[in-house]
Amino acid sequence: MKFQSSELPIGKPQTRRKTTPKLAPLIAVAIVFTIIPIYYPSIRYSSQKKISEFIYSNSEDAIQSVDHLDNNDLQVKHPCPVEDVPTQPCNVPIKEEREKEKPEKLSEEEDKSTKFMPIKEEEEKEKPETLREEDENSTKFMSIKEGEEGKEKPEKLREEDENSTKFMPIKDGEEEKEKPEKLPEEDEKRTGFITNSEITDKKVLPEPRKKLERHNQQAKKQSGHHQRDFTVPKFVPQKADKKKPPRNGEVRNLSFDVADTEYCDLFSGEWVKNPEGPYYTNDTCNAIQQHQNCLQFGRPDTDFLKWRWKPDACELPIFDPTQFLELVRGKSLAFVGDSVARNHMQSLICLLSRIVYPEDISETQDQNRRWIYKDYDFNISMFWAPYLVRTEKTVPNDVTQPFNLYLDEFDEFWKNQIQGVDYVIISAGHWFFRPTNFYLNRRLVGCLYCPQSNVTHVTSYFSYRRAFRTAFRAINSLENYKGVTFLRTFAPSHFENGPWDKGGDCARRRPFKRNEKVLDDYNLEYYKIQLDELKIAQRAGRRRGLKFKLFDATQPMLLRPDGHPSKYGRWPNPNVTVPNDCVHWCLPGPIDAWNDFLVELLKRELAD
Repeated sequence: MKFQSSELPIGKPQTRRKTTPKLAPLIAVAIVFTIIPIYYPSIRYSSQKKISEFIYSNSEDAIQSVDHLDNNDLQVKHPCPVEDVPTQPCNVPIKEEREKEKPEKLSEEEDKSTKFMPIKEEEEKEKPETLREEDENSTKFMSIKEGEEGKEKPEKLREEDENSTKFMPIKDGEEEKEKPEKLPEEDEKRTGFITNSEITDKKVLPEPRKKLERHNQQAKKQSGHHQRDFTVPKFVPQKADKKKPPRNGEVRNLSFDVADTEYCDLFSGEWVKNPEGPYYTNDTCNAIQQHQNCLQFGRPDTDFLKWRWKPDACELPIFDPTQFLELVRGKSLAFVGDSVARNHMQSLICLLSRIVYPEDISETQDQNRRWIYKDYDFNISMFWAPYLVRTEKTVPNDVTQPFNLYLDEFDEFWKNQIQGVDYVIISAGHWFFRPTNFYLNRRLVGCLYCPQSNVTHVTSYFSYRRAFRTAFRAINSLENYKGVTFLRTFAPSHFENGPWDKGGDCARRRPFKRNEKVLDDYNLEYYKIQLDELKIAQRAGRRRGLKFKLFDATQPMLLRPDGHPSKYGRWPNPNVTVPNDCVHWCLPGPIDAWNDFLVELLKRELAD
């Protein structure tokens, strides 16, 4: 007779009911079956417990406890918190679980098609094998081992279907032993039975498993349900692309988290010949500043004008001024940054000058400027903000003296000016190498290239990170701003044979090939800081419905040492020593490709 766990609590026999004398035989039988389980509880509970334990051990709700593991047993890889200086992903070292697990009890399932035989004590030398997860919906089974002079070889198990298993055939003439299955209880003892399959070439199929594990597998996939593992998962380390000094191809991996991965990567590619360039000259465009007018000041070569950027996975069309003006009809575009941002804006005006000139509607005569294309109701603004945050000169009217940077305070001028702008391109870089004093909460916390010995000297990475973080916070704080913000990444300089103030120059006459130049040193650190802060801004912007996009000029411009003015931004003067300009870009020149990028980025925004 099979007893249920809710019947007949131990030590408490059932209460007799008042019955008639005709029911006396039945009462006597009830008393017998009440007393026997009390004094021999194993009759009642042993088989039931084994069955329940076997079901529990195979249930997808049964999880092996990991409380006994210490910190050295697991490997955890996670990115470090954002610090004041650039950091790489942290790696907590781990050890794999090396202790041999003790054999545990294999429960006996009520299976009519399976026979059992006792195990001899001298043959119980088998070692348990770790359970492995086939996939998220499949069940885990132990492999069969062949006994050959104390050495055993595991054979692969294959899954018949989602509710049954298929064991490998047992070889003729060899004693076969099944490994005990690992149960979650650590204190259980091993049973004295193993499966004894018939010694044939046919595969033995056990009875299908209990309905406890039967689920609608299709519903699981649709609901995102994942079967939980019985064992501690083995850690598989990720590729360490971000730990090593990256090669040019690997640097693109750094921007993966902030780039638009659904589209072709515009910024991974190389420079290829373009005999049709350039598309304007210093005679046809009046927006070129003197120190970028390389042709006017006698640069003898023009080959640097005959290249275009070719992405690896797609084509990047040459800038079409008519198409661009139609894309931005009725809209506004603002550049926020330093002289390289102005360099970009002037390139755009020169490319558009092939069909139309803008009207200067600037309200001031300083470096904050505005132009309008009336026929297209489109305007361009330039907001001078080389440090992006609130800045003060230590000596009025002298830009050569140190600046005070309030790294946690907004630059209110440009912040308020972009409220109604549709597209903002924000950038900064080379000014952060100048002597500066750093303030947080209106308190001096450090400086760069300052003579004071009682002030903490910090690197430019400290101010660069905090400046971008504050600038992005300023944009996210605007209630009326609904535009798209593009971060134009750092464009490296190319001083060779010395620093900028020690005769360094950029005299190359052709682009680098893709693997001839590696992004390293401060160029790499600045690039990584910008990507870190853009990721933070994107996360904050999503809560307000604002978009922050990557405009990655770093890789393309790293390969263009030939595109700077060098000494061709002025007439030579033997009595005056002027540093060579390897920071700005000739117009026309490689920076014109930035507007090829801009058109494609705007197309993607309109498509979204």
